[in-house]
Amino acid sequence: MTDVTITPVRGRAATTAFIRLPHALYRHDPHWVAPLEHELRACLDPRRNPFHATGTARLFLAHRGRTALGRIAAHIDPRFQQRHHERTGHIGFFECTDDPSVAGALFAAADRWLAERGADRVLGPLSFTTNDECGVLVDGFDRPPTVQMPHNPPYYADLFTACGFTKAKDLHTFTGPVPADGAAPAAITRAAQRALSAPDVRVRPLDPRRRAGDLEAVLRIYNDAWAGNYASVPFTDAEFRHLLRRLKPVLVPELLQIAEVGGEPAGFTLWLPDANQALAAARGRLTTCGLPVGLLRAARARRRITRTRASTSGVTREHRGRGLMAALLCRAQQAAARLGYTENEYSWILEDNRDSARHARAMGAVHTRTHRLYHRPVGPAPAAAS
Repeated sequence: MTDVTITPVRGRAATTAFIRLPHALYRHDPHWVAPLEHELRACLDPRRNPFHATGTARLFLAHRGRTALGRIAAHIDPRFQQRHHERTGHIGFFECTDDPSVAGALFAAADRWLAERGADRVLGPLSFTTNDECGVLVDGFDRPPTVQMPHNPPYYADLFTACGFTKAKDLHTFTGPVPADGAAPAAITRAAQRALSAPDVRVRPLDPRRRAGDLEAVLRIYNDAWAGNYASVPFTDAEFRHLLRRLKPVLVPELLQIAEVGGEPAGFTLWLPDANQALAAARGRLTTCGLPVGLLRAARARRRITRTRASTSGVTREHRGRGLMAALLCRAQQAAARLGYTENEYSWILEDNRDSARHARAMGAVHTRTHRLYHRPVGPAPAAAS
């Protein structure tokens, strides 16, 4: 069918339609967790999300008649192009009914917008960078997503491939138990003990008394450790502050462990309580008709959070090979056990990042989920069967 209309999103009403479109698509999916509407609105707002200070984006909605059937964002990030020496543009925030003609029309609209800005390749989904949600879930649909990890129906992979996209990179998730005593398996415990036996090495949690300095150190370590990673871009100071404001309700000092060598920060691991276990109760909105209905539901559900997510870790290039990551993971797991958590997810890990996958497996985790980044040359979308 060709009666699909694609319109750019302009104004508050269209933005609201863009934000709320997934509710219809996922109404029968028991695992989907609705994102908080005010957070997504802030993410898309150029006045509130620092990404837009350097990047540019356009949102599109697909309709058939008056029915909204899909959405997509096309965006250009000059930092990505400069770091990776590519004229790549991106797509993100993709949601679509199970109809290749709708998906094809959305991808074509994104292509035209990107081509007008000089892009010759499209990569995604990234919403907006690898520091945000990214990838299409292609394996592991039997579990609800953890905080800041995307979830989608199984047919999304078919929509991408039907429209000419091919795999660019897979992102792996590993899941493992947190024992009640917090003890890690013997092999990684030995590696941690060897690292900590060095007189100049110390691992400690975030110090609330010097929170600002510790978080600045985490930013420096992250940008150094991730500099060579696939599709990565550095955090700006403004983006990092924006992220910390979003994470403030779930940032637990004991779950942010920092490694120091000679008194200087050299590595970190950040584990987050899985807020999705509470947000599912809020159904995407903390208030309804001015009443804090969702907030109260989420507050009650927060007491039942059992999972953490090891969302990001890094060791500076200068200090790799000293066993610091083993020590960081052991300390973080001990803290998670003391706080009552029983399961941890390591996500996401690039499919060819052997060291990180080895650490996750050493902690007793197994591969449970795969997300995929797709790419294709920018150009007319091939005809897809309707």
